[in-house]
Amino acid sequence: MLLGLNWRQDNKKSRHMTQTRPATGTAPQGTHRVALIGCGFVADLYMRSFAKHPEVQIVAVYDRNSNRLAAFSAHWSLPACDTLEALFATAPDLILNLTNPMSHADITRTCLLAGHHVFSEKPMVLDMEEARALHELARDKGLYLGSAPSSVLGEAAQTLAKALRDGIAGPPRLIYAELDDGFIPQAPVEGWISASGAPWPFVDEFRIGCTLEHAGYYLSWLIACFGSVEKVVTATAETIPDKRGVTACAPDFSVATLHFAAGPVARLTCSIAAPHDHRLRVVGDKGVLELDKAWDNAAPVRFRKRLRIRRRLLESPMGKRLRLRGPTHPKVSREGAAAMNFALGPVEMLEAIAADRPSRIAGDYALHLTEVTLACQTEGVHRMTTACPPMEPMPWAR
Repeated sequence: MLLGLNWRQDNKKSRHMTQTRPATGTAPQGTHRVALIGCGFVADLYMRSFAKHPEVQIVAVYDRNSNRLAAFSAHWSLPACDTLEALFATAPDLILNLTNPMSHADITRTCLLAGHHVFSEKPMVLDMEEARALHELARDKGLYLGSAPSSVLGEAAQTLAKALRDGIAGPPRLIYAELDDGFIPQAPVEGWISASGAPWPFVDEFRIGCTLEHAGYYLSWLIACFGSVEKVVTATAETIPDKRGVTACAPDFSVATLHFAAGPVARLTCSIAAPHDHRLRVVGDKGVLELDKAWDNAAPVRFRKRLRIRRRLLESPMGKRLRLRGPTHPKVSREGAAAMNFALGPVEMLEAIAADRPSRIAGDYALHLTEVTLACQTEGVHRMTTACPPMEPMPWAR
């Protein structure tokens, strides 16, 4: 996950500052009880976001690395548990699985078997059979199993979805989605340190691959807007053979063509080689809906009307910004590459659990998102075996 980076070199001074940095504040004390499993790099981004949600109380944290657990719990003034059983005993309303993706399936299964609802960082699992088994386990036990990313519930994604529902650009025909992050193997990755001192796990990132780590950002938006994907045609490559000496790396470049049951076709590109580009463009009969920043909840969404001027056809050079009426959700300030509220997904699940209603990001949606994501990582033609309807808009985006 290439997010929230401090861009700080790991020299002696920065290491000392990181390890001795005092806690920045105590956990929010709210009515919803949340426990975190995994205190690595991404957990700090969740904590920054939960600070914007006083309705949430972090009741327990756990990490199998005792040093990492101690540093994280001290930094955020949180109660640490030395076993999963101790964490379960705190009676959380929701458990966040923020562990390494290779541990997602085992941790989620353990939590479900213990009777707890789970929100998992992406990808939910690395194997589709595991995904089906966990989906069925959650269903059979009457539990919620949801998946990141939360940005699908953010202002930018919801603004785009409303524009599509309102037909502003006409019927959507073709979508271009870019998730290129620059030539990352040459970046100073050893010096990327989170707020509580966790290093960015570049070895795991290179081995899991940028597609599984990042495709979900735009896949979640598109599935929310259009519903089920029927077919995925994927091509992949490893274009950079030497990534800091890390072996057994996943493809660092992928191109997936997504055929939606509702009609539109999308091309999604992921790489850690091409220059940074996070554009999303939806081509319709009347023009183009577009935005430039996948990792900014407040990214402007614009409409460029298609014009015929004499014998020329072009999109207006002056895009009209589209806005929702009224307040949306709490915003989180930019930290490195991201300005995303990571708590939006867990909070939506907590509200759904409390109201005994389906969660937007759990159930069939989470399973379908996982299947499509895995298809984008694997070369070939893939017929999807799961499905879900378009996502219900957030109340403030209707």
